[in-house]
Order: sequence, then C-alpha cells, then structure tokens
Amino acid sequence: MCCESKRRFLLLYATQKGQAKAIAEEIWQQAGAHGLEADIHCISEMDKYNLETEKDPVVIVISTTGTGEPPDTARKFVKKIQDKTLPPDHLAHLQYGLLGLGDSEYMFFCNGGRTVDRRLQELGAQHFYDTGLADDCVGLELVVDPWIDGLWLALKEALQLQKDKEGMNNAVNAVSSSLSTAPHAVHELKLSSEVQNLKLEDEGARRSDTLSQKLDDINLVAPARDTEPSLVHSVPPVSQSALNIPALPPEYIEVEFQDTQGENLHLSSLISEGRTFEVPVTKAVQLTREDAVKTALLLELDIADTAFEYQPGDAFCVICPNNVSEVEKLLHILGLSEKGDDIICVKVKQGTKKKGAVRPQHIPERSTLRFILTWCLEIRAIPKKAFLRALVECTSDAGEKRRLQELCSRQGASDYTHFIRDSNVCLLDLLHAFPSCKPSLSLLIEHLPKLQARSYSVSSSNLYQPGRLCFVFNVVEFPAGPSRPVSRKGVCTGWLAELVAPLLHPSKNSQGTKGESSSTEKISIFPRPNNAFHLPTDPSVPFIMVGPGTGIAPFIGFLQHRQKLREQHRDWEFGETWLFFGCRHHDRDYLFKQLQCFLKNGTLTHLKVCFSRDSSTAEVAPPKYVQDLLRLCAKEVARVLLKDGGYFYICGDKKHMADDVSDAVVDILSMEMEADKLEAMKILAMLREAKRYLQDVWS
Repeated sequence: MCCESKRRFLLLYATQKGQAKAIAEEIWQQAGAHGLEADIHCISEMDKYNLETEKDPVVIVISTTGTGEPPDTARKFVKKIQDKTLPPDHLAHLQYGLLGLGDSEYMFFCNGGRTVDRRLQELGAQHFYDTGLADDCVGLELVVDPWIDGLWLALKEALQLQKDKEGMNNAVNAVSSSLSTAPHAVHELKLSSEVQNLKLEDEGARRSDTLSQKLDDINLVAPARDTEPSLVHSVPPVSQSALNIPALPPEYIEVEFQDTQGENLHLSSLISEGRTFEVPVTKAVQLTREDAVKTALLLELDIADTAFEYQPGDAFCVICPNNVSEVEKLLHILGLSEKGDDIICVKVKQGTKKKGAVRPQHIPERSTLRFILTWCLEIRAIPKKAFLRALVECTSDAGEKRRLQELCSRQGASDYTHFIRDSNVCLLDLLHAFPSCKPSLSLLIEHLPKLQARSYSVSSSNLYQPGRLCFVFNVVEFPAGPSRPVSRKGVCTGWLAELVAPLLHPSKNSQGTKGESSSTEKISIFPRPNNAFHLPTDPSVPFIMVGPGTGIAPFIGFLQHRQKLREQHRDWEFGETWLFFGCRHHDRDYLFKQLQCFLKNGTLTHLKVCFSRDSSTAEVAPPKYVQDLLRLCAKEVARVLLKDGGYFYICGDKKHMADDVSDAVVDILSMEMEADKLEAMKILAMLREAKRYLQDVWS
C-alpha cells in the first residue's frame, strides 16, 4: 500500500522515564502494516498538533509519576484541558483511545492516565476504543500487547465512521447518537476473546513480526536434559513455539569519534527540571550497627551559600553516576577501553526510517564517551523488549539468538517477567549471559534510558538547622543470583556510601571528629518540593506519624521544626503529636534514639516503638509491626482522625508496610464507628481527598 493511501491518526505520548514513548513508537512502527499512518508527537509539543481542530482519531499513551501526577511532559497539556472556563462540548468532535501506564504498588494507580481520560470525557470527547490501564507491578505487556492488538480494528472502524460522516452527515448523526449510549466509554480494559486472538496483518510486509523456527534449531539453546527454564535456557512450550516478536526498531543514531580529547560538560547541563546546586557533604553518620540487616546512613549537606530552599516533608534529587567499574567493564565489552576519554559526536543517522528522530535530550551532542556512559545513560535499566529485539541482530550464536528472540516474544512473556524484569537484570548481565552479543555504542544510546537523579526525603528543618540539609537512606543491596553473576549496591546509595567512607572511617592520622568533614566532597542536587506532605498549617491540629525504618526521615524534620516553633511562639497552642516507629532490633537499627529528647521536651506527645526481630520472654508477646501498635491505640487514633480533625502521615515501604497500615486504619475506623468495612473505607477515602491522610512511599 503506498504511503499516500494510508489513513492517518494522531499518536501522542507523555513519558517520564521513557516507557510511554517506547510503547508509542511500537504503535507507530506497527501502523504501516495495517495500512495506517501514525502522526506521532510528545504531548508537550503542543505547537505540532491541535485537539480543538483534530478530525482524525487520537491515541494517547501516558504514564504516571510521583504520587499520582501526570508526567512532567504532560503538565502544560493537563493545565490547558483543566481550564474551568472550557464548555462541556469543547472536544465533542474528538474520538480517542487512551493507554495508561502505572504501578499498583502505589496508591494512585494510573492516575496520570485517569486524570486525562476523565477530563477529556468531561469536555465531550468520545472513546473509539476502551481505555487500557497497564500495571508495571505485574508486567506492562500483559495489558499493552493485547491493547495494541485490538487497537487496529478499532481504529479502522473509527476511520470508516469518519469517512461515512464526511459523505453522509445525516446518516452519521444518527449513528453518533446511538454510539453515545453504547458501552464504548468503559474505563477499564475488557478485551473480547476475538480481539485477544487478533494476529498482526500483512506479515509479509513485516518479516520480523513472526519468526518460525524449525525444531532442528531449538536444541541449540541447551542440552535436552535441562528441564528448568532460566535466563539462557527455555523449555517447552516456549522452546518449541513459533514466535511473535516485535518489529526491529529502526536505527537512528550515529556516533563519530574525534581524535581529540576534551573536557566534559557541567552536571547542571543534564537537568531540565530547573536549577541545580553543587553542595559539600559536611557530615556522615552510620545509624545502624555493623551487624544490622541493612546499613542506614545520615548525610548532612551545607546549603548555606546557595539559594536552595525546602520545607520539612519536601524531597530533593541527587545527581549520581553509574558505578565506575561497571562503566569500565562496558567499555571493555564494546572494545572501546582505549577511547573512553575521546570526544564523540552524537547525531541522527541520515536516511533513518524512524519518524521524527532526534538526538535524545539527555545525550550531549559532543562529550567524552566515558562521560556519557557514566552520567547520561542508565546502564542498570531493565532492558525493554524492543532493546532485546535489537540485541538479537548483534548476536552471532544461534542458540543465544533464539533465546533472546524468545525473551522478547509474545510466547516468552512469562520468561521475560521472571528472568529479566523480576530478577532486575541489566545490560551487563545480558552481555555476560549471551557472550556472542556485541552491540554497537549507537545501539546503547538508542535504547538505554536517561540516568535518573534519585529522590530522597528531607530529614531536617531549616528553622532548626539553618543552612543545613540532612537525609537518611539505606544502602541498597542486590545479591548475586542465577541471572546476576555478581552482587551490586544501588546506583546512588552505593556511590554515596563510597563517597563518604572517609567520613565514616577516618584514618588514624586524620584530624577532626569522626563524621565531620575536613574534605570538600560535593554532590549536585536540585529541589523536588512536595505539594502536600507538610505539617498542618494550623499548629493546634494534632497529627499522627507512622514511619518504620528510614521512613522516619521526614518526621525528624517535622519534630525539629515543631520544637523551634514551640521555642519561638510560647503563646501558641500546639496539638498533640504521635509517632509510631518500628525496626528489626532495638540495639542494631533503632535509627534515632534521640526521639526521647523530643518526648522529654514536649515536642512529641506520644512515642510508640516496636522491634520485629527481637525475642521476648513476656507472657503476652509485644507488638512486632507499626500496624500492631496502631491497633493497640485504636481509640486514640480514631479520636484524632474523627473528632479532632487531625492528620495522618505515612512514610516508608509501600508493599510491606503502607498497605498494612491502611488496612489497620480501616479496621480501627470500622470498630470505633461501629460501622461496616465499606463505610470505613469511604471515610478513609474522604480523609485522603481532604489531604489529611498523606503518604510518602516507595516500592
């Protein structure tokens, strides 16, 4: 089919870390095989499309970030459509389908997509295809793949309706009125079995869509005696299946090496979010004992000579590099060890088939190779299926090639989830497992996402410690396993721990107090204010804080701030404060034993602590977890929330704590109100809506 005869649709994506963009590009690549042409744009490029005059169907792929916000690239778009002066029929002409990406580990699942979807509906836009909500917790592909499969039929039907409308306005008006009562406005993905079984059309036009392998090729992967699948080995039915694999992404980057060596850019050039600050680390303290399960560190930064501002409860981001040894290993595998300090120019490849190809914004046009691999690319990122598909073409061993094809195929979805996604496998792990795979530097730049700055909660008050900013973190550990040959530390926490090691373990000849800095180690940071997770504006309002482990960090800032306010305003009325804290062992990881000081001076009214791994000889076993402590204080918790109009704050692990605390609060409300669980859940939802039940959680 010639290009001129293909029917157009508008394809918009809003991405934070690249997932939505990658999925939109997959849709764009598949469109041609279905006789369609996708006009693809980032949703932020509002000068290149106009929904107010758009006549063709619109497909939107949008992720969720933070505590349920649309991604940064969608902020202007969302602000525009949320204009309250817009009439309810403002977008009545618009037909759209929306795919939302999210993670059910977080409270506001797919809220970025839901927000846009809901507002488009309020402005009169109509679905031509049911909304899909994909969950990164279980694997985006479980919804994304069938949603894309069903999209083509829905698009063709929508385009046919549009064509009929252009020729027969009267007839189509009747059709439109009947469609408005049809179940097309369903807000969850409910694909019929017919749609799920759709196969991509025009297979001859896309030889890479379906790969059929003869049985003779299958046994190249591993000896038949292996009965358990692994990263490098498959078993039936996957090993005996014809495979549906993604289209080969078109190459679009080329790299030119220059004979000169040069200086690198300043780190501030990597950040688009706003101003960055280079600040010294003035203090480092290990809060846990050496035999604790996790190592928790507290760092103090000197911000006195900067314009950096924060409130207790805010977060900020640390710009961090990849691990030096991992960068060197990658350079070695690429055969570029001798060229690490050479200047390279990165530009779009002439004649690329990738529509709208541009150099990734996080890649400098001109820099050293080592700088790009160290500061720009997330070499620890879990490879997406499109990346695996591209790596197939760089692999010479037939067995390894087949296994990579399986891992990116529809048939190998379970293996991909288990052996790559859930195992946290990165590029270096893949290159170790598949030694005949030799990717080019340009391929890595095309497929590795931006190295993201890491976010941390502030654990101090500028009122209490002027010119200082403190934060607390656990040094993340990734143990070695079947898919990971070596253990690793977290990208940022491992780097920070190594950076401050001289402060934690000063040599005998060094002068100064342990933990105090006589060096000038600096890190680059930028603010990321939290719009809600702050102290009540009325100091007389009581509040409850729940923060086990390092989740206590923002509450130290809360209490420091409250203490200074009490000292400065002795005539003010201050509400009661509750803190529920938990850790494994009292003598190993009780992070802030100085909490007793806040208790003694009246800043903290009630302190409840528990230790989940300490043994007890008491007849009645003490509570192990913070949710157990909450249940023991049920009457007081209910009083603060229901009678006194108090606030409830949670900080810490989402999967293993925050959900359990939420369940405990529902049980408490149900019991104290003598109401059923559904009614208690409604009350909790109202507290969330009123910003009186607030979470700062991570998975």
